Amino acid sequence: MTAASPADGAKAAEAVESTDAVESTDEAETTETADIAGTVETVFRIESARIIAGVARIVRDVGLAEELAQDALVTALERWPESGVPDNPGAWLMATAKHRAIDLVRRKETYARKLAEVGRALEDVSPPDPADLARTAEDIDDDLLRLIFTACHPVLPTRARVALTLRLLGGLTTEEIARAFLVPEPTVAQRIVRAKRTLAQADVPFEVPYGDDRTARLSSVLEVIYLIFNEGYSATTGDDLVRPALCEDALRLARVLAGLLPQEPEVHGLAALLEFQSSRIAARTGPGGEPVLLADQNRTKWNRPLIRRGADALQRAGHGPYSLQAAIAACHARAIRYEDTDWTAIAALYGRLMALAPSPVVELNRAVAVAMAEGPAAGLKLVEALAEEPALKDYHLLPSVRGDLLERLGRHAEARAEFVRAAALTRNARERALLLERSSG
Repeated sequence: MTAASPADGAKAAEAVESTDAVESTDEAETTETADIAGTVETVFRIESARIIAGVARIVRDVGLAEELAQDALVTALERWPESGVPDNPGAWLMATAKHRAIDLVRRKETYARKLAEVGRALEDVSPPDPADLARTAEDIDDDLLRLIFTACHPVLPTRARVALTLRLLGGLTTEEIARAFLVPEPTVAQRIVRAKRTLAQADVPFEVPYGDDRTARLSSVLEVIYLIFNEGYSATTGDDLVRPALCEDALRLARVLAGLLPQEPEVHGLAALLEFQSSRIAARTGPGGEPVLLADQNRTKWNRPLIRRGADALQRAGHGPYSLQAAIAACHARAIRYEDTDWTAIAALYGRLMALAPSPVVELNRAVAVAMAEGPAAGLKLVEALAEEPALKDYHLLPSVRGDLLERLGRHAEARAEFVRAAALTRNARERALLLERSSG
């Protein structure tokens, strides 16, 4: 066997160094590609609603618009690793998606006929360079407004509206929506598919309604955002009391809507309500995720910037149901200590809310405020009047409130029975544990 010469050793060393260099280069390229993919997905998450809205104005079909937006995402994932991330990635994605929409329109119908139908929506887009096709903020806002009203159209069932809104405007995937509402992913997928099909079959126009139709549709939009927030703020099922991500999505949508409809007082009322409620989220649960009752919350954890935003929005709010709820939330936000809460004002506001939008749940909340302002006996009298209310038959907060008032009156055995009944009705594991704990105390 021949011994290796120093030269051979040097060559071997060079080969190793060369191999290391190739491996380092490969690793760097892989890391860079992963970074660009992350950038693409982040930009798309932020811009997807605007892209879908802009494309939907051309194709008049939200389902098709979403597909074209996804196509633009795929194109970016293919091209950006080679060409680099554009200076304005959102505009690049928008332009690419709109070009695909125009190509589709041209294939399906004559360009002249479609041009006459959608007017300047196509004239404003020149084919050569997608990077030059960024639209003005005002145009995008108009399209977003159309998308919100379309996704929340009353022709859709409430659950379908919620799912479609989170998909198109919240940027959530089907898996994320399913996880948020604790339902099977195929169920959510079916709701979204059916919603798109229903909108297409009903020939729902991609537009912002006016007059009485606008008022009716706006209430649907506000309801969907409110329902999304409520599910995040106090989850109806599952192991977590709060799902902050849902609250954040709803709050973001409320802020967007307030910016798009600055002259609508109830939009500001809803925004104010969600700002105030969001400010307390961090204090609503303990270290282990257990519920912390309002009286026991550490108010230094309340988010003061959100409270200030809520107060600003409340200045522009009106006297509708969301505005009144925001005013109630403001009373809580102003109290430095639980003992400082103005329960008389809160009870009066619930009375006004009851007169404007009567419901058993509002009356139950009024009973709690009356009990705090006038004593547990006065509150219990109102609660007893709700005992036979069909809408509250399976509502766990009715026996929970009754148990609390009975306990304050010293009727401990009756209170324990109510807490046990409330625990059996709730589908949230955290609430159930709290109620069972109270029943044994």
